[in-house]
Amino acid sequence: MWMAQRSSARLPSPSTYNLSDMSYLRDALVDRVGEFVQLRRDIHRHPELAFEEHRTAELVATKLEAWGYAVHRGLGGTGVVGTLTRGAGKRRLGLRADMDALPIQEATGAEWASSKPGLMHACGHDGHTAMLLAAAKAIANDATFDGTLNLIFQPAEEGGGGAVRMMADGLFEQHPCDAVFAMHNMPGVPQGHFVFRDGAAMASSDYVTIRVHGTGGHGAMPHRAADPLVAASSIVMALQTIVARNVDPLHTAVVTVGAMHAGQANNVIPALATLELSVRALDPDVRRLLEQRIKALVAAQAESFGVTAEIDWRPGYCVLVNTEAETNFARQVALDLVGADNVTLHGPALTGSEDFAFMLEKIPGSYLLIGNGDGDSAGACMVHNPGYDFNDDNIATGAAYWVALVERYLSV
Repeated sequence: MWMAQRSSARLPSPSTYNLSDMSYLRDALVDRVGEFVQLRRDIHRHPELAFEEHRTAELVATKLEAWGYAVHRGLGGTGVVGTLTRGAGKRRLGLRADMDALPIQEATGAEWASSKPGLMHACGHDGHTAMLLAAAKAIANDATFDGTLNLIFQPAEEGGGGAVRMMADGLFEQHPCDAVFAMHNMPGVPQGHFVFRDGAAMASSDYVTIRVHGTGGHGAMPHRAADPLVAASSIVMALQTIVARNVDPLHTAVVTVGAMHAGQANNVIPALATLELSVRALDPDVRRLLEQRIKALVAAQAESFGVTAEIDWRPGYCVLVNTEAETNFARQVALDLVGADNVTLHGPALTGSEDFAFMLEKIPGSYLLIGNGDGDSAGACMVHNPGYDFNDDNIATGAAYWVALVERYLSV
């Protein structure tokens, strides 16, 4: 519903700047980020789930206020926006970091490991927050720019839809942005290596519950029952044909049955079987096709087994689409900062999902990746894993990138 509002603003020309060698930014920040390594580890020790990021949000807000930012607390529940305006420039820029943790028992053994049983920062949001805060301080103290900078610290990225909540609370009405950018760490990519992609970059994600209702009975007399478990099993197999036979082979789609629940005893035919699905696509048309085919297939399968099925379809995150002009702009900043050898110009799309996609539906911008480490390094451990930890060496590189992007986008 927001697509019609989104149009790329005219961006500053790269030729206006002499930024062919910006390594000094990174080198300068390396000597200053010690406090932000400690801050990151402090946030890591105290993880908070979606919309419970009260301690983290207050830490962020207090830091921003101390550096001269106007701070808006409580946007979208626990979200924070820090605004800094300089000069008379009309251009407005938004940078976003997420703050929430995951319900995972940490197994890193790190000195700064989670102090909360069953909770940990397993996706690096502690690091994203630290990178943006390090940039915030450097920008407030040293950066030269003309315009308005909005630093968006978002709650509840992990399935909670924090971006939507912030937007519903008037994020972009109260803090207008001409462009918005976000950065996420990526295990398996060399530390500090940037990855960009214009167009569809991350998949939509929908959640589906299928309840198959039959007639329960004795396991010794199946002819007196209508077995929902057999029907559900057939549905699982039939669902595999949708991607294989209904989706264009050149498009990406995922239909995963992650759970099946039915029955409790070996001699009882249950009356109910439940399936839980994750459905993903990189194209809105494919997303609609998947919904149509799943609903039709489930209905047909249920009828063929003499049972009934109800489908609870819960739309999740939309396809994340990076606008071309903003991605080109962001890509050039990275090339100037770290050099061509450390930048992937057009990386592969990901079938994971991100609610920053909703911000990009309304405001042009780009979502970029920074490598967390590859090979046998500790940073190569995948996110959402009990052994994952954010690579602190990225704090200086990530912060330097944000500073460079701000100075270029909000150029004097």
